[in-house]
Amino acid sequence: MMLKIRLNRGGRTHRPIYTIVVTDSRNPRDGKFIEKLGKYDPKAEDNALLNVKTEAISAYVKKGAALSDTVRTLLKKNKIAL
Repeated sequence: MMLKIRLNRGGRTHRPIYTIVVTDSRNPRDGKFIEKLGKYDPKAEDNALLNVKTEAISAYVKKGAALSDTVRTLLKKNKIAL
């Protein structure tokens, strides 16, 4: 099983809220997941990441989980080092 850290879309029409989740790479985007690791609100003024569990993300990456390109970019923009 290949783990992937990616975004899960929620919210309503024209007002998305994304949750950073760990999931099996074969699952659909909004399918089941293993753990929630934070939230991302693209409509916020500062494109804020909320409640990010950096220790958990680091632990999953050390176990071999792959970051999606979008999650990697968000973490880099917000200066969250892994």
